[in-house]
Amino acid sequence: MKYIMFAIAAATVVFSAPTWAADVGVSISIGQPGFYGQIDIGNFPRPQLVYPDPVIIRPVPVGVVVQPVYLRVPPGHAKDWGRHCGRYNACGRPVYFVQDRWYNEVYVPRYQEQHRGGRGNDKGKHTGNKHD
Repeated sequence: MKYIMFAIAAATVVFSAPTWAADVGVSISIGQPGFYGQIDIGNFPRPQLVYPDPVIIRPVPVGVVVQPVYLRVPPGHAKDWGRHCGRYNACGRPVYFVQDRWYNEVYVPRYQEQHRGGRGNDKGKHTGNKHD
């Protein structure tokens, strides 16, 4: 009986919690180790890829040229890309998946050095605002 009462009490606490209590925001941006999404290769060294050829889920109409996109995705997303491509708005685009090791060891340090002075924050970054 004690276990049932405890379960009811626990469920009451969980289900009566304010909705904001469940809204835990985590902001991870490009150039950080936990980031998943599109990355701009720009003048970075050639990325190491998961697959040598781009993956395309929906064929592009004849005569339409779509530039490929480079993505870093969590393990398993590349293997089942048809299921996950919508999260990245990339179902109709050729996608190259970059390897995690390349992203973490090459892209992240260089990106942070170029965009944030290697400090890992936006302090000192000019945004174009006259109050910077």
